[in-house]
Amino acid sequence: MARLADYFLVVGYDLDKRVEGEGQGRILQRFPEKDWEDSPFPQGIELFCQPSGWQLVPERQPASFFVAVLTDINSERHSCACFTFWEGLDNSQLQKAKPSEVDEVDEEPAVVQSAQVFAPKSLVLVSRLDYTEVFRNCLGLIYTVHVDGLPVPLETVIGNLLTCVIPIAGGSQPGQEEREESLRTITLGAGDRQVIQTPIDDSLPISGSSVAQLFRQLGIVNVLYLFCAALTEHKILFLSSSYQRLTDACRGLLAIMFPLKYSFTFVPILPGKLLEVLSTPTPFIIGVNSFFRSETQELLDVIIADLDGGTVTIPECVHISLLPEPILQQTQTALSMVLDPELEIADHAFPPLSTQPSALKIQDKEIRAVFLWLFARLFQGYRWCLHIIRIHPEPVIRFHKAAFLGQRALTEDDFLMKVLDGMAFAGFVSERGPPYRATDLFDDLVANHVERIRQEEACPQKVMNHVKELAEQLFKNENPYPAVAMHKVTRPSENSQNNAHNQKPFPGLDDVAVQLFIDHAAAKLKTAPPVVKAELKSMVPSGPPLGDTVDRNGNVMANSARRLEVVRNCITYIFENKMLEAKKLMPAVLRALKGRAARICLTQELNQHVLQNRAVLDDQQFDYIVRMMNCTLQDCSHIDEHGIAAALLPLVTAFCRKLGAGITQFAYSCVQEHMVWTTMQFWESMFYSDVQSHIRALYLETEEGGQQNNTEQQDGSGSGREISALDLASEQNRLWPTLSKEMQAERVQKEESTVFSQAIHYANRMSYLLLPLDTSKNRLLRSSGLGDVESVSNSYVTNSIAGSMAESYDTESGFEDAESSDVANSVVRFINRFVDKVCNESGVTNEHLKALHTMIPDIVQMHIETLDAVHRESKRLPPIQKPKLLRPTLLPGEELVMDAMRVHLIPDGREEATGLMGGPPLLPAEGAIFLTTYRLIFKGTPTDPLVGEQVVTRSFPIASLTKEKRISVTLPMDQFVQEGLQLRSSTFQLMKIAFDEEVASDLAEVFRKHMHKLRYPQHVQGTFAFTVGQCGKLVVEHKTKDKNQSLRTLSKNLVKSAKKTIGRQYVTRKKYSPPTWENRSSLQSELDEDEISVSEEVDQSSLTLSSTIRSSDRQTMSNVVERACCRDYQRLGLGTLSNSLTRSKNEPFRISTVNRMYTVCRSYPGLLIVPQSIPDTTIHRICRCYRQNRFPVVCWRNSRTKAVLLRSAGLHAKGVVGFFKSPNAPTAVPSQADSTSLEQEKYLQAIISSMPSYSENSGRNTLSGFTSTHMSTSDSSDKLRQPKIGALMKQVMGTKEDVPGTFSRGALGQRAKVISLSQPKVSGKARNPPRGKWGSIRGSGRLSAYNPDVGTRLAGKESPQPNGGPSEALFLRQQKAYLYIIGDKAQLKGGKQDSFQQWEVVPIEVCDVRQVKNSFKKLMKACVPSSSTSDPNMSFQRCLEDSEWMALLHRVLQVSVLVVELLDTGSSVMVSLEDGWDVTTQVVSLVQLLSDPYYRTFDGFRLLVEKEWLSFGHRFSHRGAQTLGSQSSGFTPVFLQFLDCVHQIHLQFPMEFEFSQYYLKFLAYHYVSNRFRTFLLDSDYERIELGVLYEEKGDRKTPQVCKSVWDYIDRLNKKTPIFYNYMFSPEDEEVLRPYTFISNLKVWDFYMEETLSEGPSYDWELRGRQERVAEETPEKPDTSGPKSQRRIVWPCYDSLSKAVPDAITKLLQDLQSLEAELGQTSEKWKDTWDKIKTTQRTETKLESKPSFSSSLLMSSNLSHQRRSQGVYLQESGVGSSINLALDCEASATSTPVAGRTSTSTLYSQFQSTESENRSFEGILFKKGALLKPWKPRWFVLDKTKHQLRYYETRQDKECKGVIELADVESVIPGTPTMGAPKNIEEKAFFDLKTTKRVYNFCAQDSLNAQLWMDSVQSCLSDA
Repeated sequence: MARLADYFLVVGYDLDKRVEGEGQGRILQRFPEKDWEDSPFPQGIELFCQPSGWQLVPERQPASFFVAVLTDINSERHSCACFTFWEGLDNSQLQKAKPSEVDEVDEEPAVVQSAQVFAPKSLVLVSRLDYTEVFRNCLGLIYTVHVDGLPVPLETVIGNLLTCVIPIAGGSQPGQEEREESLRTITLGAGDRQVIQTPIDDSLPISGSSVAQLFRQLGIVNVLYLFCAALTEHKILFLSSSYQRLTDACRGLLAIMFPLKYSFTFVPILPGKLLEVLSTPTPFIIGVNSFFRSETQELLDVIIADLDGGTVTIPECVHISLLPEPILQQTQTALSMVLDPELEIADHAFPPLSTQPSALKIQDKEIRAVFLWLFARLFQGYRWCLHIIRIHPEPVIRFHKAAFLGQRALTEDDFLMKVLDGMAFAGFVSERGPPYRATDLFDDLVANHVERIRQEEACPQKVMNHVKELAEQLFKNENPYPAVAMHKVTRPSENSQNNAHNQKPFPGLDDVAVQLFIDHAAAKLKTAPPVVKAELKSMVPSGPPLGDTVDRNGNVMANSARRLEVVRNCITYIFENKMLEAKKLMPAVLRALKGRAARICLTQELNQHVLQNRAVLDDQQFDYIVRMMNCTLQDCSHIDEHGIAAALLPLVTAFCRKLGAGITQFAYSCVQEHMVWTTMQFWESMFYSDVQSHIRALYLETEEGGQQNNTEQQDGSGSGREISALDLASEQNRLWPTLSKEMQAERVQKEESTVFSQAIHYANRMSYLLLPLDTSKNRLLRSSGLGDVESVSNSYVTNSIAGSMAESYDTESGFEDAESSDVANSVVRFINRFVDKVCNESGVTNEHLKALHTMIPDIVQMHIETLDAVHRESKRLPPIQKPKLLRPTLLPGEELVMDAMRVHLIPDGREEATGLMGGPPLLPAEGAIFLTTYRLIFKGTPTDPLVGEQVVTRSFPIASLTKEKRISVTLPMDQFVQEGLQLRSSTFQLMKIAFDEEVASDLAEVFRKHMHKLRYPQHVQGTFAFTVGQCGKLVVEHKTKDKNQSLRTLSKNLVKSAKKTIGRQYVTRKKYSPPTWENRSSLQSELDEDEISVSEEVDQSSLTLSSTIRSSDRQTMSNVVERACCRDYQRLGLGTLSNSLTRSKNEPFRISTVNRMYTVCRSYPGLLIVPQSIPDTTIHRICRCYRQNRFPVVCWRNSRTKAVLLRSAGLHAKGVVGFFKSPNAPTAVPSQADSTSLEQEKYLQAIISSMPSYSENSGRNTLSGFTSTHMSTSDSSDKLRQPKIGALMKQVMGTKEDVPGTFSRGALGQRAKVISLSQPKVSGKARNPPRGKWGSIRGSGRLSAYNPDVGTRLAGKESPQPNGGPSEALFLRQQKAYLYIIGDKAQLKGGKQDSFQQWEVVPIEVCDVRQVKNSFKKLMKACVPSSSTSDPNMSFQRCLEDSEWMALLHRVLQVSVLVVELLDTGSSVMVSLEDGWDVTTQVVSLVQLLSDPYYRTFDGFRLLVEKEWLSFGHRFSHRGAQTLGSQSSGFTPVFLQFLDCVHQIHLQFPMEFEFSQYYLKFLAYHYVSNRFRTFLLDSDYERIELGVLYEEKGDRKTPQVCKSVWDYIDRLNKKTPIFYNYMFSPEDEEVLRPYTFISNLKVWDFYMEETLSEGPSYDWELRGRQERVAEETPEKPDTSGPKSQRRIVWPCYDSLSKAVPDAITKLLQDLQSLEAELGQTSEKWKDTWDKIKTTQRTETKLESKPSFSSSLLMSSNLSHQRRSQGVYLQESGVGSSINLALDCEASATSTPVAGRTSTSTLYSQFQSTESENRSFEGILFKKGALLKPWKPRWFVLDKTKHQLRYYETRQDKECKGVIELADVESVIPGTPTMGAPKNIEEKAFFDLKTTKRVYNFCAQDSLNAQLWMDSVQSCLSDA
C-alpha cells in the first residue's frame, strides 16, 4: 500500500524578492510540515511550477496543468503535479514593492494604478506514484471548491487527499474484491468519486497513450534513432511548447526501453534557470520549452528532437549505432503495420472496408509489444550466460558478455556491444539475474516464446498476431477494471470561470486542521491489521540454451565433419607417436583450425589425453601440440567469445615436457603471445565461471556432482541434463529463510572460502601466462593494453626502452636485472587489479584480500625463478621442426656479411612454384637468407612435406636490388604475423621473406642497414667488383698495397699533366668525399688530386699525346690506342695511326687526339675519328654547341657505299637557330653564334665531301628521288627500296596522315604513330636481288603474302605530286640528301629547312629516360608480380601492355632500321639525340649490328659494346644507381633495352649470330651484378682516374678473380659451348632488316624464367660445383627399343637446358665423357665442332645433299633462297635426337619442313661401314628425280638408326642419301617405268612410299625384291 500524495503545496509569486524584472516563486503553504521518513521533501519545487520563470501578466490566463518529474537524493523519481491559475493583484500589494522593481513601471504612476496585474499561483501535489489523470482531477477539485465556493472546507479536501492510501499493484483477485474495491475508490469529501486503476504488475511501465503520441509526433525512423541513442548512452533533448507533451514524450521513450531501465539524468521539464545542466558530460534525457530553442543551438553532442516540428537533429560528431540487421528491418516493418495498417493494402484494387488503426490507447500497447518482442530477440538465452558467484547471503550474479556475443555470432555488432556495456544492462542483470524472484511478462517471453519468435520472425503477419496478444496483456495490466460507472468529477462552473475578475485570492489554509487529519489517519493505520500481500516468488525459467539456436540458424562451418575428423586423427597420431603421419596432416589441421567447430573439437580431444591434470609429452609431441594451440588461439579475439581460450586454459597448464633433472616445461610458456591473456575481461569471466562450478559442486549433494569435470561449465551454461547452477541457487534462496542462523553463517563462510581459494588459483594461472619464458623480453605486456592504469604507464615507457636495449648486442648486464624486476612489477600490478575487482564483487573478506596482496608478489617471484631454469634448459634443446640450414656455395672472393638468418620464402604472384599450375608447391619454403658481399641468397627446403627433400635457392646480386619494402606476413604453418621484407631486383627476381620468430627484430634491422650499405656504396670502389677478395671483416678498414704501380702513375700523370696544360682556365673543384670502409682498396693516390672540370677551352694544337706523357709511361700508350678501338677503325678504313701521328692526306678521315686529356669532352674516348680537313681548333669551337660537348664523330663506315654513321648529343638550345640559318643570308657583323654555326656547317660539309658518291657526282641532281618511282635512273633494287625508306621515315617521324595502330606515349602523353606497313619483299624474278634480308626465317608461309608492288603502291599513294608545294614532309623532296640528321623533335623546333643544303633533318620523338625507368618498373611488376591477383585488369598481358616496354623496343628498332636503310642506300646518317649517351648509343649500336656481320661474332660484339657503350661514355653507374650519389636517380636499364633489341633480332635471324641467346642473358645479368668492373663507371676518363682501364692486362695476381666480363666469357667459352650458337652460318656482307612491329616482338624469356633448384645460372663456377655432385654417366643408346628412363622436369625448378640439352650439346657431352672413360685427353669442343663442320662442307658438294640436320645448321654455302626460308630451330631437342628430317631429294623450290621426331639417333659424324649398323644390304636400281636415269646404288638397311642409306659403291664411305623409315608409309610391288633397266622381270620392281614422295626401286630378281620388301616391312613393324 502507498500514499496517493506525499505533500500538498501552495506556491505563489514572491512579491518581496523580485530581481530586475525576474520574479520568483515562494512556497506559501505546505502540508504536512514535517518530512515523511520514507520520502524526503524534494527541493526547488518553486522552479518547476513555472519552468519559464515567474512573471506578472496584464491579462488573466486559463488555468494549466502538467506533471514534472523530480529526482531526489536517493535517485528516486517523484511526480510533481502542478495546477496553475492566475490571481489579480490590487495596487496596495504592488505598492509594497519598491517602484523601481515593478516590471510595468512607467513615468506616470497613474497608469500603474489603473492597470490590473495578474500573478500565477500553483497548487502542487508531490507523489511517488504516477497517476496523471487522478492528480489532475484532485487538484481541479480543490480549485473548483475554491472558485465555486462549494460548501466543503478546503482543509477537509486536502486532508482527505493526503491521507488517501491505495494498493501499489495487483489486479482484481476474487477474495479481496470488496475490500480492494473500497481501497481503490477514493473520494475527497466534496461529492466526488474516482476509481484508481492500479496495474496488475507494477514492474511493467504505465504509458497511457504517450508512446503512440511520440510515434505520431516524430515518425518511426526518428523514434528508432532516439531509442538506439538512449540505449547506447547518448544525450537526448526534447523541445516542445507544451509541458505536458514533453513529459509524455520522455515517459514514452522510457516505456519502450523496458525491460531496461534508464539510469541517467531524466528531467522531462527543465526550468529555464537550470539550462546549464545541458552541458553536463553524462548522458541524459531532458525536455525544454521551445521558448529556449536558441540557447540549445550551440550544444555540439546533443541529439535534439523537436516534437512540434517532428524532426530529430543528430550532430555530425555523434554516431548512433543502430539495431543489427535483420532485426532493424523487421522491427520497422512491424511498427509500420501497427501505425499505418493501410500501407500494406494501399495498392489493392479492392481494399477491405475497415482498416482503421486501433484506438490510441490500444495502439500504444501494440507499439510497446513490438519493442518487447524486439528485446526478447536481442536478449534470448541471456540467462545461460549468467555466472552466479555467491548464493548467500544474497545472490551475486555476473553476465558473461563474450560468451553471449559469441554464441549469438554478433561479436562485430556495435549496437549490442554498447548495450551490454551500458549501465542499463548492468541494472537489468542485477535486477533480473537472481534466480528466485517474482517474474513478469518479459521473463515469460524470453523463457517460453523464443522458439515461436524465431519461427515467425520472417512472416510479418504472424509477428503481428503475436504483437497483438502481447498488447492485450499490456493493456489489461494497465486497465484491470472495466469502465467504472461511479466516476464523478466536479469541474468549475462556467460563470465562475467567466467573471473571474471578482474572484477572491486563494485563502490561507488552516494547517492545524489539515495536520489533525493526517495524524488521525496515521493512528488508524497503526491499529489496523497489516495487509499482507503474498509476494509470488518463483524460480525464474531459463529458456532454451543459446547453443542450439545458433546451430539451427546454420552458422556452422560447412564441411566441418571432415575437418573435425582431420583434427582428431592428427591428435591421435601425435599421441600414438606416429610423427610422420602427423606431420603430413599438420597443414590441413592448421587450415581446419580456422573454424570454430574444429577449435572446440581440439580442446575436447586434448582433454581426453589429460590424466590427473597432467600429460607428459616428448619433445616432438610437445612441439606439435603447442603449434596447434597457438594456431587455435591465433584467431581468438581478445574477448574470447567462443570460449576457446577458456577451454585451453586448463590444458596449457597440463601438457608439459621434461627438460632435465626436475625441470618441466609446460605448454603455457609457449602460447603466451596472444592478446587474450592480457584482457582483464577474459580473466574475470573465466574466474566467475570456475567459481560458479565450484559453488554448484558445493551444493550438489550427489557424489558424481562433486567430481564433475569443470570444463562442462566453461561457457557458463552448465550442462543441460543436470541441475544448472542457477536452478540450485534458486532452490537455496527459497530455503534460506528456513535455515538456522548457524547454518546460514556456515554456508556464507564456505562460499567465501571457495571464492578465496579460486582467487589464489587464478593469481597463479595469470602469472603463468603473463610472465614470458625469457623474462628479459617483455613483449607481451608491452604490446598489450596492460598499462591502462595511470600508475603503470610510467614504467611502461622505461620498460620498452630497456627491453630494446636488452635485446641488442652490446648490453651491459645491469639492464637485464632491472628489466626482469620490471616485468615482475607490471605482472604483479595486473594481478592485483584483477584480484581487487573480483574479490570486491564476490564479497571476499578484507583479511583474505590483504593476505592475497601479500601473496601475489611471492607467487610471481617464485614463478620467475622456475622459469629461469626452464629457459636455460630450453635453450639447450635442439629445435626440432626447423630444417637444417643449408650453406650456399660462394664464389671465390665472395664473403658472408651476415650469416644465416632463418626466414620463410613466401610465394609471390608467379604461380609456377606454388603448385597452382600442377605439381607440388615448392613455395613457401623455409631456410635462411645470407647476405654476402656480392649476393643476397635464400637457400632452404619447401614446407610441403611431399617435396621436402628438394632444395630451393633464390638469389640475386645485391647491386641489382631496386626496391625494398617491409611487409607483414601470416604464414600458413605458423601462428603469428611475421615481419618480413619484399625485395625486388632488376635481374627480374623477387624475394618475399618473413623472418622467423627466432630472429630478433633489431637483427632484421641490422640486416636491412647492411643491405643498404652494400647496395649503395659511397663510391664505386665500394662495389663488389673492386672489393672482391680484399674484404676483411666488416668494420675493419683495409689498406692494401698498390697492385700496379705503373698504372697508378699513368693515371696520376694523366690528370696532373692535364692540369698543367690547362693554361687560362677556370678550374672548379668538386668536393670529394673521403672513402669509407666500403672503399677497401686504397684510394690514396687519387685523393691528392681533385676532379677537374673545365669551363673554358684553350688552343691545344701544340700538344701531342706523346709530348704530354713522360717517356716512362710511353709503353702504356699502346693500351690507349688499343682501347680506343683503333683496331676497329682500321678495319673500317677510317684512319690509321702511323709514326709521329702523321697520315696520308688522301684519306678522308683521321684519328684525332684532341681529346686525349679528356678536356674537350669528358665523356668521349681519347681518340676520335673526325674529317681529315677539320683542324683541332675547330673542334674546340664546335663542341660547345652540343650538350655535354659531345660533338659529332664518326663511328662506323659502310664498306660498300662508304656512307658513314656519326653520333653526337643533341644541340644546345642556343645553337639550334643559328645552325639552320641559310648560309647565304647576309649578316652584317658575324656574331659568335654565327661563326659557330658556320663552323658547324663546314664540319658537316667536310663529312659530306668525304663520301665518294658526292665527289663522283659533284652535284646532287643525278640521284634518283625517293618518291618518284617512275624515274628509271636506278636499277630495280633501288626502285623497290626507295618507297620503303619513305614509308620507314614516315613511320619513324609519325606524320599526320598515318592511320593505323596508335599507341600512347607513357609519361609524356604525346602520340607517336605507327603505320602497319607490310614490308615489300623482292620476288625471285628481280634481276638484281637486294642485299640483305627482311624479317625472320620462320617458315615459308609468309612469302606468298608479299607482293612486290605493295610497298610501291603505299609509298606512291602517300607521296604528293613531284611538283608539290613546300608543305610536304621533308623526306618527300625530290632528291636524296647526303647526310640525314636524326634529331629530337622537341629540339628541332624553330629550325627552317633550307632546300639547297645537302643535309636533311629527320625529327623523331625519342623516349625519355624517365619513360624507360617507369616502363621498366611496370615490366618488372608484370613479369614478377608481388602477389597473385584474379583481377582481369592485372593479368600478365594487360600489365605488359601498360608497361609500354614493347612499344619502346619497337621505337628504338624502328629508328635503327631506318638508319640502316639510309646507310645502305648511300646516305650518311648522324644520330643526334638527347645527351648522346642513351638512345643515341642504342640506335648507333643496333645500326652497326644490323649492317655489319663482324659485330655479330663474339669479338665483334665485345668490340661494339666496348666502343659504343663504354668508350663513348654511357653512364652505367648513374643509370644503374650503383652508388649512394646516384641512388636518387633510380634504375634506368638503357643497356638492357639494347640487349632486348638484340634478342629480338636474334630471334628473327637465328643463323646470323655466333653467340647464343644465353650470351645476351649473361650480359643482361652481369651488367647490373657488379661482379665485373667492365660496366662500372660512367666514362673512360673515370676509369683512367681510378686506374681501372688498363689493369686487366698486367694484373694476374688473383687469377681466380676475373675483373672483366669479357675475359670471363672467353675463358668459359673455351671450356664449354654454352655461349655458342650452333646455327651460326653467316652470309657475306649480310644486312639484317628485322620486323619491328609490336606484333613481331616477343617477351624475352630472361624476364620470366627462374631455376629454383640452383638459383640464376649466370655465375658459372657455382653451377659447376653443384653439377659435380650430381653428375651421372650419360645413357648409352640402346638398340632394344626405348626404355622408360623418365625424369620429372619441373618448370621454374629444374634448369631446362640441362635437363633437356639440345642434341649437339648432348653429343659433345657424350663425346667428352667417352674420351674421359677411355683416358684420352679430351680436345676442346671448338676443335671437335670445327672438324665436323668441315666434313659437312665437303659433303654438301656431292650430288644430293645428305639429310644430316647439321648440314642445314652448319653448311655455309646453301643457296640464299633456301636459307632465307630455313627452318627455325629451337635450341633444344628431345633426348638426343634432333627435330629435323629433311628430304634428301628436296628440289630447290620445295621448302624443308620440320619433320616428326625421328627415332634415329644422330651419331657423331665419324662413320665407318661397321657391320653392326647394317641389318640388310645389297644393290638396288633407283629411279632418279624427274628426267634422271635409273642408277644402281649400294643400299644399306639400318635397323638401329631406322633408316635406309645408299652409297655410290659398296666401298664408299660417304653416304649419298638417307630415307628415314619413320617417314615411310608403305612398301608395295611396283611396275617398270620409262628408262627402267632392261631384261629384268616385272616382279623385281617395288615402290617405297614416304610422306614426301614415292621412290621406285628395282632389284636383280623377284626373290631379291621380296627379301627387300620383307626386311623393310619388318623394320617398320618393329618400330
